[in-house]
Amino acid sequence: MKKYTIAIVSVLTLLITSCMASKDTKGTASIYDTTWELEYISGPRIAFEGLFPNKKPQLTFDQKEKRVYGNNGCNGYSAPYTLNGKSLTFGEAGPTTMMFCEGGGEQQFLKQIAKITSYSIDKDGKLNLIEGDVPMMRFKKVAKQ
Repeated sequence: MKKYTIAIVSVLTLLITSCMASKDTKGTASIYDTTWELEYISGPRIAFEGLFPNKKPQLTFDQKEKRVYGNNGCNGYSAPYTLNGKSLTFGEAGPTTMMFCEGGGEQQFLKQIAKITSYSIDKDGKLNLIEGDVPMMRFKKVAKQ
C-alpha cells in the first residue's frame, strides 16, 4: 500500500510540475511574434498623449537575434535584450536618426526602458515591463502590417 501511495504522489507531482513548466514556456514565447505598442508609462506628470503626440512607441522582440526593434515614439529604436525566465533587461540602444521629437516622450521612454528588470503578461494579454516589482510600462498587441 505504501508503494502504491508513493507512486500516485510521484505521478501527480510530475504532472503538476510539467503543467507549470509549460505555462512558463508559453508566457515567455508570448512576447514574440507580435508588435507591442506602448499605452502607459509611469513617471511623467504630462498626459500620455502629450508625451507622444504623433506616434506611440512600438517594440518587436527578435528571438533569434536577441534584439528588440521598433521606435521610441519619434526615432527608431533597436537594442539587445537579455531574457532569462521572467527577468528582462535591455542593453544600450543602437544608433538612430535624430529627428526633433515633440512632447518629451522619447527621453522618458529611453530613461524608463533602461531600468527594466522583468516582465509579465497580464490576464488581458498586455505586456508589462517592470522595474523591481513595479510595472513601469504597459504595451498592447497591435495588428501586424
